[in-house]
Amino acid sequence: MSPRLNTTAYRYDNEQLILWLTVLLVLGVIALTATATVCLSVVFILVMLLYSYWSTKAHHQSLIQNAQQVTPQSVPGLSPVIQEAAYRLQVEPVNVFIFPNRTLNAYTFGMDSPKAIVLYSSLLQVMDRDELQFIIGHEMGHVKLGHTWLNTLVGGMAGIPSSYAAAALMELAFRWWNRACEFSADRAGMLACGNPHKAISALIKLEAGPEAKSQEGLMRAIARIEAEDDALSSNIAELLATHPMIIKRVEKLRQYAKSTEYSRLQSGVNQNLV
Repeated sequence: MSPRLNTTAYRYDNEQLILWLTVLLVLGVIALTATATVCLSVVFILVMLLYSYWSTKAHHQSLIQNAQQVTPQSVPGLSPVIQEAAYRLQVEPVNVFIFPNRTLNAYTFGMDSPKAIVLYSSLLQVMDRDELQFIIGHEMGHVKLGHTWLNTLVGGMAGIPSSYAAAALMELAFRWWNRACEFSADRAGMLACGNPHKAISALIKLEAGPEAKSQEGLMRAIARIEAEDDALSSNIAELLATHPMIIKRVEKLRQYAKSTEYSRLQSGVNQNLV
């Protein structure tokens, strides 16, 4: 049996550069701002980390009470999808929960292991197997690349009390890094499902929401996606968003799917199943 490929080479090209630029910018603002001393900033970050850790624990307990944890016994049809994505990406153990909600959404959280992935129940009604595997792989990509704990750390740094201008600048930089993380996680999702077309159709269905159940709804979603970046206001609004426009995510996936790196990594992660 060939050795399993354990890699993070699917990380979006500029994600780490943007992270370091964000951190340097945040540290620069901290050093220059007159409204917060370095000592106070360190204390603030520690307080934010402790609060986030406590909040994560509380959220985890709430999930256990109100959501269904996926196991081979509770949701036998979904367990192999999760296991296959985990094998392909060689991600640390995670707990997956299904939360009753009509919104098409998923997210991951956690400071320590095991991290938690939350799938809204409506996803199981709208997405097919490969599309679910993309979504699960996307969230596993966040875990594998350290986004879950880095998001808390960098977000805490960006939230340090400062002047309005400095706070706005740090928040913009933080959101810029958030959007780069989404591109990386999309690549992970595509490697997890092994099907670029299904990765893109999953993104389209997420945009469509409840309309994804009908062909007409999907066509309306595609029209909205294609027009997303036409307006200047939409491009400006994206600067404040944690996620890129769907049209940009689709374009990035198409470009990555054509690359030799994707072909190499896809072949490698597929061998992890052997």
